[in-house]
Amino acid sequence: MPTFLFKTEPTEYSFADLDAEKHTTWTGVSNNAALAALRACRKGDQVLIYHTGDQRSIVGLAKVTSAPKQDPDRPGLTADGEPKFAVVDIAPVKPARTLVALATIKADKRFAKFALVTQSRLSVMLVPPELDAALRELAGL
Repeated sequence: MPTFLFKTEPTEYSFADLDAEKHTTWTGVSNNAALAALRACRKGDQVLIYHTGDQRSIVGLAKVTSAPKQDPDRPGLTADGEPKFAVVDIAPVKPARTLVALATIKADKRFAKFALVTQSRLSVMLVPPELDAALRELAGL
């Protein structure tokens, strides 16, 4: 199953919030590339949660608990019949044992072409399998 990375500003919604609530609907994505990644999510896929802002680190692991669906606040479908502004439900799996800082990721040559490094504004992205394994190892996941 694929792994995705979702970014969030921890002062708005943190992994601790997700852990306390036990589930949430991931909303607010509007970038076309991020929406394409969100539409590719499937129930059971895993998600690395990344805190933006001052923390800039991978902080935990979650799982997708629903197929992509229309954002109730921004309904509509694409020409292909997919949700124009997709949302998915997620639930926490576990916090990272070690936070994986963006600086650590940027310093590691394996991540040179990773979207987190090359497309800093992208809020949802697919994590290639070889990078997924490396990130999980660094995070103790």
